[in-house]
Amino acid sequence: MLLAKTLALLGATVLARAASNLDALARDVSRVESIREIKDVQRSFAQLAQFGRWNSMASLFSSNGTLMWGNATAHGPAAVETWLRTDAGKMDGIQPGSLDTIVMENPLVNMAADGQTAKTRWNGLRFQGDGVGGTRIQGGIYENEYVRTEEGWRISLLRYYAMYEGPYFPGFRNVGGRSIPVITYHFTPEDSGIPIPPAVGEASRTNVSVEGLERRIARMNDEDDVRNLMHAHGYYVDRRMWTDVVDLHTTNTTVRVTNGANYTGLAGVRRALERMGPEGLTKGINNDHLIFDMIVDVHPDGKTAIARGSEVAMIGNANNRTASWEFNVFRNHFVKEDGLWKVQTIETTPLIVADYYKGWGTGGLKPANTYIPPFLDATGLRAKAIKQVGIGKVTRSDLEDLQRRLQRAAAYDGAENQSHAYGYFLDDIDCARMGALFAKRGHKASPFAGFFITPERVAQACFASYGTNRSALRSGISFHWRPQPVVLVSEDGRSATLRARLLQPSTAVNKSGSFNSAIYHDQMVLEDGKWRLWSVTIDEFYWQSSSWEGGWSDVKPRNESAPDPEPASWTKKYPPDLSIAAVGDRESTFRGGSGRYIEWPEIQRMWWQYRNPVSGRVPEYYWPGCVPCKAIPDWALEANGYQEPTTGPSMGNGTAVNR
Repeated sequence: MLLAKTLALLGATVLARAASNLDALARDVSRVESIREIKDVQRSFAQLAQFGRWNSMASLFSSNGTLMWGNATAHGPAAVETWLRTDAGKMDGIQPGSLDTIVMENPLVNMAADGQTAKTRWNGLRFQGDGVGGTRIQGGIYENEYVRTEEGWRISLLRYYAMYEGPYFPGFRNVGGRSIPVITYHFTPEDSGIPIPPAVGEASRTNVSVEGLERRIARMNDEDDVRNLMHAHGYYVDRRMWTDVVDLHTTNTTVRVTNGANYTGLAGVRRALERMGPEGLTKGINNDHLIFDMIVDVHPDGKTAIARGSEVAMIGNANNRTASWEFNVFRNHFVKEDGLWKVQTIETTPLIVADYYKGWGTGGLKPANTYIPPFLDATGLRAKAIKQVGIGKVTRSDLEDLQRRLQRAAAYDGAENQSHAYGYFLDDIDCARMGALFAKRGHKASPFAGFFITPERVAQACFASYGTNRSALRSGISFHWRPQPVVLVSEDGRSATLRARLLQPSTAVNKSGSFNSAIYHDQMVLEDGKWRLWSVTIDEFYWQSSSWEGGWSDVKPRNESAPDPEPASWTKKYPPDLSIAAVGDRESTFRGGSGRYIEWPEIQRMWWQYRNPVSGRVPEYYWPGCVPCKAIPDWALEANGYQEPTTGPSMGNGTAVNR
């Protein structure tokens, strides 16, 4: 009898401990889900603007939420709706031929310790036209706040700091023709590496099950895979890598252009792609299709998913000085086959196609769009019911595996946060805070110079390049947007590889802005509980605009007899730990490299850290791991106690490989 009572008490203790652990895990799952819902609420705001859905945009605010746009202020959803409608006027996306594409990218999110409020920073661009000649371009920084309500996460403060604006002709410049101040950050270099701070106190009791938590975590892992797949798809389209694009599709795939043609099967995908041109970029061809504001909805069964977002294409041919803009909405479907996500349907809705040298003011080159692709409910994606039926049977290994998989999901957001912090501090040439983002043995490529290791050396290289006596007011800024990340996370969730664009809008007092493009190849690590930058490499430039008036197609080929440009002159006083030339072939065609320098409109080699995410195809220019690590192996993740994230799908024997 005594033994039976003892065993009963012991069983109750074990059960209570299991319930407590599950309650804590459930709280952690909810907090990672919250970070994603906050991003999706803001992305939904941008998507709804394209079709003048002012009421729906206002419903994303809390009951006492506030919008502050430049000098304008609106309190409460009703006033927010009125302001949005009035401000857009006929540039609302509703009038035939009108355009209102809001781009909100590079989210840096910090949740409060209690999990009930959060703050974010975003880069913003807004392209508008009324279809009868009127145009407007706006750009700046958002510093927003959010609150958890009974209906889900809502915007409590949307605060837009206008930094540049103007009509299409003659282009955008600093607001008011004045120098631009530094917009106060809601975060520090320490905060950016901790999107979700440790929870305070005991977790509340919840009616959770192991199975329910497992499915919720799996949905986030699947969301990351789908996001990576779509972003990789976009990069392959940019480079006209048609074979790799086709690899990402199912055999029964469809490509559909609304109010246009349909293409079915893999051969149909190829035909659709070849309408842009033959495989491979040739001299002077630009084919960039930038992906913005994407929301991913994975069905609770984990077998299908939808991604909806905006595409802004910058297309051109420098050989005959032609260029165009394309503004599209995509709403794509995905399926999981044999454990891999694949593209099943591409559905593109063209909004505006416009000649670069004429702009989009009169509605573009094609008939006005009349179709609205269905929206995704950003406030309801995470609330889809997954039944909870009690704790069920749970073991320590179950919990450890679930925690590891949740950490992999949180790693995606942590790596993205740190990536964007780097861009924001670099925009303001805040060398000290930028350097503080790096791990103790983190290293960075300074453009046209070389690699510097340790936070102190990274910061000092920045000072050597830009100087130390910088004003808080800037007459001009070259921004460092880092959108469209492909984030590959290690199995233990402690390290990540990140590939992103450099989209570089610039603005000035007396000169119209323009755009440049390059690619980042980075790695991040979880060090002392904070995400830190491990390795940052910038390959620049793939294309550049000569000016706003000339765009990316008004460029002249480089004189082949001209000497290759020298490394940055400041390196003579502050030499790098590893020069660009010493990296070898990987950096040989960039400025300061060991080979022949390649400059737009010649096509620069593009490097990849990963293989095709479906077929495993190895790209022509393949470099897994950190860029300088073949020259200095001691800088590699594995040499410092971290895992190298896998670079693609399992090959043959079912094991993941990095090479």
